[in-house]
Amino acid sequence: QVQLVESGGGLVQPGGSLRLSCAASGFTFSRYTMSWYRQAPGKERELVAVISSAGGATNYADSSKGRFTISRNNAKNTVYLQMNSLKLEDTAVYYCNAGLVEWGNKFDYWGQGTQVTVSS
Repeated sequence: QVQLVESGGGLVQPGGSLRLSCAASGFTFSRYTMSWYRQAPGKERELVAVISSAGGATNYADSSKGRFTISRNNAKNTVYLQMNSLKLEDTAVYYCNAGLVEWGNKFDYWGQGTQVTVSS
């Protein structure tokens, strides 16, 4: 059974930091590209950051560059999102995603999300 379980969300003041974690199980984690998305109320889900299967390549949305860092530990089947200098507009539900395209088949898994609220 595939599971992605996010944790680490919460309430933080502007300028603060949070570290999100996503623990994966039920699939070969090290073969999957991992991503963090977020969805704010009334808005579409958007990509925040992505990391390659071995962790050697990362990419970020313009809104998160320089403030967020995505990383992974394949031995622990976990992906992280370190968020610094948080802004009010970072308030959203953050989702973990695992993706793989292999032999024309697409595998795509989502976690249940964790709420991040930035407020003074």
